[in-house]
Amino acid sequence: MSTAVHRRYVAFSDAHYAGNLVDGAYALKLFGDVGTNLSIELDGHEGLFAGYSGVEFLAPVRGGDVVEARATLVSKGNRSRTVDFELRVICRGSDDTGRAHVLEPPLLAVRARGTAVIPADSAVPPTDGAE
Repeated sequence: MSTAVHRRYVAFSDAHYAGNLVDGAYALKLFGDVGTNLSIELDGHEGLFAGYSGVEFLAPVRGGDVVEARATLVSKGNRSRTVDFELRVICRGSDDTGRAHVLEPPLLAVRARGTAVIPADSAVPPTDGAE
């Protein structure tokens, strides 16, 4: 199973809503970045994202958090790649003074499944007999 992981500090300036909340699009942008990373590692090409089959927002992401975005290959066809995404909060800012703490275990904030497509001239044939 192939996985790519990115970690990022969520700036307080990324928060747009009451309670220092960050919008859901923030997670989807990170999924795009980590998914592109996975595509490059798998196929030597950035790939093209076709869409999500499901997205679940499970917990808040706030300014001052440190998050980990993970993309894991689920299945690999001739040109399509099904990918599971997770965004976990691994550190949470305590307040706007810079104090923070590590969350143990990390908090699963967003989960999604999506499909990427590799252009026909760039695709590497599947090795597991799929598609």
